[in-house]
Amino acid sequence: MLLRINDIAPDFIADSSKGKISFHRWIGDKWAILFSHPKDFTPVCTTELGCMAKLEPEFTERHCKLIGLSTDSVSHHDSWAMDIEETQGHKVTYPIIADTNLAIAKLYNMLPAETVNSEGQSVETFATIRSVFIIAPDKKIRMVMTYPMSTGRNFNEILRVLDAIQLTDRHQVVTPANWQYGDDVIISPSVSDAEAREKYPQGFKTLKPYLRLVKQPS
Repeated sequence: MLLRINDIAPDFIADSSKGKISFHRWIGDKWAILFSHPKDFTPVCTTELGCMAKLEPEFTERHCKLIGLSTDSVSHHDSWAMDIEETQGHKVTYPIIADTNLAIAKLYNMLPAETVNSEGQSVETFATIRSVFIIAPDKKIRMVMTYPMSTGRNFNEILRVLDAIQLTDRHQVVTPANWQYGDDVIISPSVSDAEAREKYPQGFKTLKPYLRLVKQPS
């Protein structure tokens, strides 16, 4: 399945390090980030899960829950979590899904090309690639990001994208390249100049009729 932005995130029930998860029910009325990692007890993934454990309070402030996924078992996840805390200095408290039969990896298209199953295959041929999905409270996918297995992800970028999505959902603005929270934003082309003057009495800067900058709404 090729999942696209604004598709409903497929629901599933799976075992995890925090017990059985019914995905849509688990999300509830929050935002969620589902991210896969190729395999437990691997070096890049260890740094990634430690980074997400460190950033979890930042996501919680944004009403966003975290959930990881690997093709290994819950017992492996539990043992690996101790290594992550020891080496990265942060305890993993979010759930990690045990997708041992690759059902969710296939459902979310998290596998490299030509993958069939995990029986007898090496990590390079059956493990998930580094996929990330931002999912809104209405269960729609709002961002899809995929990295190769050899490259660690920039989770600060994922936090930045979440900030941008939540901001643009609340206001009729879009964010420019390399936008960081607090930077100027762009008034949506759907807003006329007259509407913009009413909406932003403090004024805005017109670079082109289609490119109007304004201070980030609070």
